[in-house]
Amino acid sequence: MARLNSQLRTGGLHPLHTGRLGRAGLVLALVAALSAGVAAQDRSSPAKSEPKADSKDHKPAVAKGEIVSELDPAIWRVHQANNGDYWFGSQNRGVYRYDGKTLVNFTTKDGLSYDPVGGIQEDKAGNIYFATATDDGSGRRVQGVSRYDGKAFSALNVPEKAAPADAWKLQPDDLWFGGGGDTGTVFRYDGKTLHRLALPRTKEGDAFLAAHPRSEYPNIKYSPYDTYIIFKDSKGHVWFGTAMLGACRYDGRTFAWLPESELRNGSFGTRSIVEDKDGRFWFCNTLHRYAVDLSGQGGPSLKKEEGIHDPKDPTRPRIVGIMSGIVDRAGVLWLATYGDGVWRYGGKDVTRYPVKDGDKAITLYTISKDNQGVLWLGTHSAGAYKFNGKSFEKFKP
Repeated sequence: MARLNSQLRTGGLHPLHTGRLGRAGLVLALVAALSAGVAAQDRSSPAKSEPKADSKDHKPAVAKGEIVSELDPAIWRVHQANNGDYWFGSQNRGVYRYDGKTLVNFTTKDGLSYDPVGGIQEDKAGNIYFATATDDGSGRRVQGVSRYDGKAFSALNVPEKAAPADAWKLQPDDLWFGGGGDTGTVFRYDGKTLHRLALPRTKEGDAFLAAHPRSEYPNIKYSPYDTYIIFKDSKGHVWFGTAMLGACRYDGRTFAWLPESELRNGSFGTRSIVEDKDGRFWFCNTLHRYAVDLSGQGGPSLKKEEGIHDPKDPTRPRIVGIMSGIVDRAGVLWLATYGDGVWRYGGKDVTRYPVKDGDKAITLYTISKDNQGVLWLGTHSAGAYKFNGKSFEKFKP
């Protein structure tokens, strides 16, 4: 059983690991995923928001967009809104809306904060939120959050400094976003205000920062506390997957860390967090799954359970490099890997689904499901894919 630290401590990160994916995984870890921002993956109800932005928000004119015939190749996110519209977030071409007939592309020309879109969420009022980011010219990624109210985009006011510790709250209607690169922060949006919150410090994190001062390592443009993923579980608790420190769980009162030394994802970082039908959690590989144990007097802990092993070597996971995970309506776990297709796990056997663009295997970014439970894939460079019941096929509007 791996004991979680349930107190808010001061601390930092340990030196960078190489991991199973080697240098390619390191480059991906420090550039690709953090570059476009993070939005929460949420199993609970959508958040409620005020229909209008606060006085500091920028509200542009009605967004008309540009009617196009195809999606950009780099489609990272797929989200179906409650009204049935599909939204596709791209790496550098803004977002696309498809209503079943017309495909419209919206960019910064239409009021979007930045064109790279790393996350899409919706609140109870039907407003759509886009986590966006751009390079500030020094190699750091600056985060923006845009809201679309059905007519126009408005940019939420993004605070530069972290809020006091008492701004950490866990309310059912809040939305969560990544805080941008080299900040070690996340955003909580309560429907009126975007709160920048600093993740709790760890011994490992502070050790990394102390060993890599910017005066000696000026090319380091990231914080060990930067997040790849924010995930809200079935009980409403929020998990933060970091690039180097493992995962942090927040239950509204305490913070608990599951360190990278336990997860062993190496340079790949904690990109994916998914909760299965049994309430167990999986973190980027399948060597183990974890159950949250609240029975101990010392605070929350994680009980390690057997996962899915390599049939030739029980010390290795069967599936590695998991970019994103989802549970379908039947309780089946679907895991999208960086370069090894999609894996299906129903509790006994695993089935692999290759994903190709013609004869070429492609790299995946996210997996999601629409309002009908149909599975969709976002990819690094091959557009969006849709599951037809037997295989994943390229989506063509």
